[in-house]
Amino acid sequence: MGLFGNKKKKEVQPSFLTWIPLTSKAQLEEIKKQSKNEAVFIFKHSTRCGISSMVIKQFEKLFTEETKNLKVYYLDLLNFRDISDEVGYAFQVMHQSPQLIVVRNETSVHSASHYDITQINLSRFV
Repeated sequence: MGLFGNKKKKEVQPSFLTWIPLTSKAQLEEIKKQSKNEAVFIFKHSTRCGISSMVIKQFEKLFTEETKNLKVYYLDLLNFRDISDEVGYAFQVMHQSPQLIVVRNETSVHSASHYDITQINLSRFV
C-alpha cells in the first residue's frame, strides 16, 4: 500500500450505452419511424451545466447487457438549440435540461428531467 492508498488500477466497467449524435432536424423523422417498432430515447444535455454532467454519468451507468440495444440519441443543447426546439414541437414536451424523452409510436410516452432521469427503469422499454 502506497502513501495515498491502494495503487491497484481500477477496473474499467464496460459501457453498454452507444450514443447516437442528434445533429439534424431530419433525424427526427428517423426517430419517429424507429419508434413504431421500439422505444427511442433522446437525451438533451448541456455541456456547461454541472447537474447535467452528473446526471449523464449516472444515466450511462443504468445501462446493462439487457438494455444495451436501446436506441439513445444525444443532443448537445449548446450546439443544436434549434433541434432542441424542434424536439419540443414534434413530441409536445416542454424544454428542460438535462432531459430524457422516450418516444414510442411517434409520441412522447415518458419525459424526465434532472435527477429524475437517474430513476428510470430502462428494462420496461426493452
